[in-house]
Amino acid sequence: MLSISRTLSLPESELVVRFLRADGPGGQHVNRTESAVELRFDVARSPSLPDAVRERLLARRDRRLTDDGVLVIQARRFRDQGRNREDARARLVEIVRAVLVPPKQRVATKPTRASKERRLAGKQQRGKLKQLRSTKPGLE
Repeated sequence: MLSISRTLSLPESELVVRFLRADGPGGQHVNRTESAVELRFDVARSPSLPDAVRERLLARRDRRLTDDGVLVIQARRFRDQGRNREDARARLVEIVRAVLVPPKQRVATKPTRASKERRLAGKQQRGKLKQLRSTKPGLE
């Protein structure tokens, strides 16, 4: 069980873990071991996610989300497989936690009378400045 919050956890059966060969430092050892981890989580078909959370996850414009609604996380930061697996799981928890709380709805407000007056005064001032540019010096 991957615990996201007190009320939400994901069963291990919904997580697909694959191991790959990592690029980067490690010498000849890196060519023989599969230390990178690819974690896949099917957001669109997960029965353990509440509908609101699923919709917010799918609505995110995240390059790690495929067209089929599968979230793909690749972890290759560390040289050993276990740490990369934990890193991928931690990143999945972070992503899901980010959409748990619904965003606040924006309340539309009207500009105040003072802000309208300031805007109009600024426009008049700029207009006068431009008008002064057009007059020839000495021909006033």
